[in-house]
Amino acid sequence: MKINGMAAGPLGTNCYIVHNGTDALIVDPGGDSDVMIKYLTEEKLNPRAILLTHAHFDHIGGVDRLRSYYDVSVYLHENEASWLENPKDNGSSLLLGSEIVTKPAEHQLNQGSMQIGTLSFEVIHTPGHSPGSVSFIFHDDKFVISGDVLFYQGVGRTDLPGGDINLLERSIRQSLYKLPDSYTVYPGHGPETTIGDEKQHNPFFPV
Repeated sequence: MKINGMAAGPLGTNCYIVHNGTDALIVDPGGDSDVMIKYLTEEKLNPRAILLTHAHFDHIGGVDRLRSYYDVSVYLHENEASWLENPKDNGSSLLLGSEIVTKPAEHQLNQGSMQIGTLSFEVIHTPGHSPGSVSFIFHDDKFVISGDVLFYQGVGRTDLPGGDINLLERSIRQSLYKLPDSYTVYPGHGPETTIGDEKQHNPFFPV
């Protein structure tokens, strides 16, 4: 399995394309869909789904273009089911000054194991940054896509609607920090890190 990250959209959000053979998953397409289409075409990949760690505007800007182009479904946690259509909830009207609106997700993300094509992963609910935040764990390849929950020596902000610092700490300590130290963390912004490094050096929630 391979993972390729690219900064996309107005805030340089990390979009990830995870692929195994020709099957691919698109995670958090925040914008710049042409760049993602170019990569997928060059690598001869077949997107099977769009996965969203959460529905803030900087993670969803490319959703509709990619969904239409590849005729694939979007997966999102039920706690943010209405956010794709609501620029106030997804933060675009407040923080961007313009509205980002997409059609609803076709499927809800539930905690547990998932299989899409040849790609297997675990979904865990990691609220705190937002009520529907999830992380995707690829155990066979020892990495997690953490969205805006855990960053390199940082954590997601909790001052937006639905944010909760206590929930965020619980998500990190009781879920992400329970993973092996060797697991690579691919966050929604900034460089990759590891679980072990964050447990030692994260200034917000050290162990």
